Amino acid sequence: MKRVYFLLAITAFGMNAFGQKTIDQKVSELLSKMTLEEKVGQLVQYSGFEYATGPQNSNSANVLNEIKQGKVGSMLNVAGAGETRKFQELALQSRLRIPLLFGQDVIHGYRTTFPVNLGQAASWDLGLIEKSERIAATEASAYGIHWTFAPMVDVARDPRWGRVMEGSGEDTYLGTQIGLARIRGFQGKGLGNLDAIMACAKHFAAYGAAVGGRDYNSVDMSLRQLNETYLPPFKAAAEAGVATFMNSFNDINGIPATANKYILRDLLKGKWNFKGFVVSDWGSIGEMVPHGYAKDNKEAAEKAILAGSDMDMESRAYMAELPKLVQEGKVDPKFIDDAARRILVKKFEMGLFDDPYRFSNEKRQKEQTNNQENRKFGREFGSKSIVLLKNEKNILPLSRSTKTIALIGPFGKETSANHGFWSVAFKDDSQRIVTQFDGIKNQLDKNSTLLYAKGANVDDQDGSMFAEAVETAKKADVVIMTLGEGHAMSGEAKSRSNIHFSGVQEELLKEVAKTGKPIVLMINAGRPLVFDWAADNIPAIMYTWWLGTEAGNSIADVLFGTVNPGGKLPMTFPRTEGQIPVYYNHYNTGRPAKNNTDRNYVSAYIDLDNDPKFPFGYGLSYTQFKYADMNLSSLNLKGNQTLKIGINITNSGNYDGEEVVQLYIRDLFGKVVRPVKELKGFQKVFIKKGETKTVSFTLTPEDLKFYDDELNFDWEGGEFDIMVGTNSQDVQTKRINWLK
Repeated sequence: MKRVYFLLAITAFGMNAFGQKTIDQKVSELLSKMTLEEKVGQLVQYSGFEYATGPQNSNSANVLNEIKQGKVGSMLNVAGAGETRKFQELALQSRLRIPLLFGQDVIHGYRTTFPVNLGQAASWDLGLIEKSERIAATEASAYGIHWTFAPMVDVARDPRWGRVMEGSGEDTYLGTQIGLARIRGFQGKGLGNLDAIMACAKHFAAYGAAVGGRDYNSVDMSLRQLNETYLPPFKAAAEAGVATFMNSFNDINGIPATANKYILRDLLKGKWNFKGFVVSDWGSIGEMVPHGYAKDNKEAAEKAILAGSDMDMESRAYMAELPKLVQEGKVDPKFIDDAARRILVKKFEMGLFDDPYRFSNEKRQKEQTNNQENRKFGREFGSKSIVLLKNEKNILPLSRSTKTIALIGPFGKETSANHGFWSVAFKDDSQRIVTQFDGIKNQLDKNSTLLYAKGANVDDQDGSMFAEAVETAKKADVVIMTLGEGHAMSGEAKSRSNIHFSGVQEELLKEVAKTGKPIVLMINAGRPLVFDWAADNIPAIMYTWWLGTEAGNSIADVLFGTVNPGGKLPMTFPRTEGQIPVYYNHYNTGRPAKNNTDRNYVSAYIDLDNDPKFPFGYGLSYTQFKYADMNLSSLNLKGNQTLKIGINITNSGNYDGEEVVQLYIRDLFGKVVRPVKELKGFQKVFIKKGETKTVSFTLTPEDLKFYDDELNFDWEGGEFDIMVGTNSQDVQTKRINWLK
């Protein structure tokens, strides 16, 4: 009994059962030794000097000197075991020898690049997504990196916004589940393990709702919409133990997110009890001056620290201004201490005080430089991310013995472009990335021929290559067209008002189509594009996104049927930019359009259908899946009962395949209007040809909750439609009554 009291006592005093100090006690002791400037130094992050991921304003000589003085807590864009060791050596010359944190944008892979994130979301495969981040963390940590600025969990409903490629699409539920999978992958079995890196939930918050789809723009919405649609992925990330958060660039209802006390102090650090730290996005503290929210960097620093922004990425505002603000009594030192504590805790958790160089190991780096198992996985992941949009007359899969195939389009022999935006560049990319041409050629029989013609450049008006492309097509039995948008046309600062094929690519497609040859169209993009003519006139279309290191092999695996495509769209594809924003879970109106022909005095366009070109959750297979015998455990429920839903899925085609079975609900009447559909569950199931599987879901009152106009989060009894189907439009529906 005395031993139990002893253990309780030493725990209360910050000791563990073996008499060692806890991290909290170690941090407290360290803070007690630090000067104000050293504490503020922990809140400073600078970029390395070889390349930048934003408008850099650091002087390299000054930065190196500040590191030695203990006035820098973190560096980003410093990679490689040797480079990180050099910077860490400088930090250990400081008075208290506090190590640096090294951050990097590890967005969709590191040395092995995987599909762009929106493409990954199209797999609807949480296991694959988590594994990809496990691999990314293992590779990045071997290069000396401690921290990634991912996952981006912004809900995005506007494909004009270039950063849709970095997220998981338009749906809150799907985006939340994918975000959690990414965090599990990055952080592995826990911080401190050599193959785990700190994850960062970004961009906090509502960045994906930028007005007009224009990057860095304002966001204007009700607090109810903010809490119901845009904040849940962040709340889930905080509850899952994500190490860090990153501010968004936008203002929310007139208050820049970087100084938004409501989301940072009241919600994140208050109600959600988040224990990690918050980093600004690149320069976002200083950018509050042009925002018109702060008159200068001094006021910006004051507002940011008081609101709850802990680390200043590349604004140079904190180091220059916070000590003065404390001395002037405008900032209580407790805010500096709290921010520094949060950062130091993570450094202890990563084991950097025990061994500052533990991640700077050149042997580990070499082992992860060209890991063949990682590449093999990348090939699988790429093929599982492809979405089959159209396959008239079962043109696909192609036969490997097709006598002559023509590959036409500007992306056929691209190498580094297959990375997509927000990838890490390496000098040997052109040698190690599999082109579409090579991937296809390597799978053709030895007696088959693969022809190639570029046909057009990505983004100009030059039609001089059309003739060669047409002549090449005439020689082929099947033509594969590879079109879309350039890899750097989607991503940060890549908003587009026109999201059609760039340049003269559509004109090229039309010219080749005149040959009468069967065409398979592959669309390379980081966002939903508008391609109505192609969708109406080309018999087979695959959305291939940008698939990464193994892109060519992944594409060939699907083209020739080694892999049966099972991807589904994570965003609605519009008919034209005039429809945007268009998303499946919209509200109804008092005058809903009943069909696409009667447009008189209803919520409709007079010149365009309301329906999208391709709905959320849509994707075909080489086989066919039939849904039947939807069964509910009860049509009348009360209180905290559980609704069980079952449906039989039969593979009635000629290929084994995977199907993403999707569960939606509609709350028909509420104190605030509810969406016409809400995704509440999904399962990806493998079904052999001729086989029938029963897929089951459960719903509880927790799944029915929503925010009312006073931000109460609860559910109401009443009527609900329960829908199960292959996409958000093609569903089977049953109505239930669920009393509270």
